[in-house]
Amino acid sequence: MLQPKNKRAKVKKTMSGLIMLTLLSSLILPGVAGAIPAVKSQIEFSNVSVQAGQSVKVPVKLTQNEYPINAYNMQIDYDKSTLEVVRITPAASGNITSSATEEGVPDFQYQINNAEGWVRIIWVNSKDLSQVEDTGLIDADQALFEMEIKAKSNAASGTTKLTVDQNDKEHWRFNNLEYSPPALLTGGTITITAASSGGNSSSPSTGSSGGGGSSPAPSVPTTSSTPAPTKGVDIYVNGQKQEQSATASISTIDNKVTTTIQVDNNKVINQVGNGLRTLLLPVTGTGTNSVVGELNGRLVKTMEGSNAQVVIQTDTGTYTLPANQIKVDQVVRQLGGSASLEDVKFQIAITPSNDAKKAAIAAAASKMNNTTVIAAPVDFEVKAVYKGQQVDVNRFNAYVERTITLPKDTDGSKITTGVVLQADGTMLHVPTKVIKGTTNDAAVINSLTNSTYALIYHPATFTDVSNHWSRTDVEDLASRLVVEGAGDNTFAPDRSITRAEFTAVLLRGLGLHSPESAVTTTFTDVNADSWYENEVQTAISYGLISGYTDNSFRPNDEISRAEAMTIVARAMKLVDLAKADASETANLLGAYSDSGQVQAWAAESVASAIKQGLVQGADGKLMADADISRAQTAAIVKRLLAKAGLI
Repeated sequence: MLQPKNKRAKVKKTMSGLIMLTLLSSLILPGVAGAIPAVKSQIEFSNVSVQAGQSVKVPVKLTQNEYPINAYNMQIDYDKSTLEVVRITPAASGNITSSATEEGVPDFQYQINNAEGWVRIIWVNSKDLSQVEDTGLIDADQALFEMEIKAKSNAASGTTKLTVDQNDKEHWRFNNLEYSPPALLTGGTITITAASSGGNSSSPSTGSSGGGGSSPAPSVPTTSSTPAPTKGVDIYVNGQKQEQSATASISTIDNKVTTTIQVDNNKVINQVGNGLRTLLLPVTGTGTNSVVGELNGRLVKTMEGSNAQVVIQTDTGTYTLPANQIKVDQVVRQLGGSASLEDVKFQIAITPSNDAKKAAIAAAASKMNNTTVIAAPVDFEVKAVYKGQQVDVNRFNAYVERTITLPKDTDGSKITTGVVLQADGTMLHVPTKVIKGTTNDAAVINSLTNSTYALIYHPATFTDVSNHWSRTDVEDLASRLVVEGAGDNTFAPDRSITRAEFTAVLLRGLGLHSPESAVTTTFTDVNADSWYENEVQTAISYGLISGYTDNSFRPNDEISRAEAMTIVARAMKLVDLAKADASETANLLGAYSDSGQVQAWAAESVASAIKQGLVQGADGKLMADADISRAQTAAIVKRLLAKAGLI
């Protein structure tokens, strides 16, 4: 696709392609009459910190410019022996998209070359500025894209830097509508904390990581049966080390060792004025013991206002929690409303599960065919504590990322999915992807709730999809416990699917297994004892279904492609995928010969699915009124999860 200097790819000469070719070649827009802007464009690479073997996101932002930017390209170089780039994500502001424009030429393109240590990013605004109000131009204080970068497992602690050859126009160029203003680069320092450094360096007391508690809920101890000595530790704010800005204490209850990092809240709050984005608490050297990060309510509330996130990094895993998902005001109301923010302690915990949970996971796996537990379960928990009261923060408005680090020499390719342990002892799929590492692989789990998570290997095959176009999608989702066979080791890929079945598959794929709230809607044809009653209530609570005007859901009716796309389009909001606007809807549908048969109520939803590449049609037709098959359902749900970066 895109190549560095002297390795350019051929770009098709559509209108968008010509713009991109102009950007890439030496025939870049020449200066025109008028002075060069007095204010240079300023591009900021965030400074971040990351533990060896883990990944971190690096936002790239336009912080200053005089005239809006219409196109840019840059080649970012990095130390290939220390870092590797996982992915590039365009900004979600709507001004930069990865959607296809004329004849499939995308607005945003990138190529990663980890073998040589560079990534090339190009964006060209393809909008007709005379036809739209939202010009798509980029102005100051806007995000350009986000880089996900992994520090290799063998990387030594220290700093490295993302660089750009700013003297090479093919590596660094920003255009507005008339000329190419000069641009300056700031930031890009990556601090790597090796497994033996950062956090708490003293050896914790020895003891069992399992504990002996019978309660299925994770527990974060606030008192200890032994003295809890404290020591000053370093944390990182926006990748910059803040020495002695937290204290670490080690406590033991029932042979369970917990390291608690208490942040110096005032010191961190003072950083907010400098643009606080990430508060990293790296706590290594604790092995399989529990780790708790503790912040007070005032700091969390301040971080919420700055759209900042707190990251707890341990030997067991990593928890990346946006402060706005904690919902401080709501928690304080649950504590009685009079609690001072300074006195409310928020505890974010990563805890290897106790023996009872390990046994429950093993028992659940034993009841399933061809299932192996690959890694021991881990509890992720957030709670607020105030004067003996406790409020658990278990639900979020957006997907929250957790990473479980696999034991050394554990092959990540043997993981088919992450699972969440249910109260009834069963385990269900949660969206999971595996990141390969030099020493340790890791599984990234995204969920709208907190719970106990484990990793399993559950390969699945069916005799009737071995030569079917849907084989990869069907077997992948079956291995994730999202779809099930039809009996006798078959899947029946071409069989139509009912409204209840489609809803259930979509919910399983998204990892939504219970209603978001206690509010329920009663349909006349959904019985309380039906297999799909919970799925229907869950879908209602998340705004995915609404039923018919006669207060029926018609669960056993075959679902049409248009109806399916309507439900999927609603799910797109949950996974932060942009829907089609009015102008896009007409253009996207117009490419199909039977677009006139798409009813008005489904038009935007069908167009949104086309925009995100979830459906493609066949023989130039959408066939919106046709029934959707089991194979098509599997393909659409997998594409949705992949497009959202959840698998």
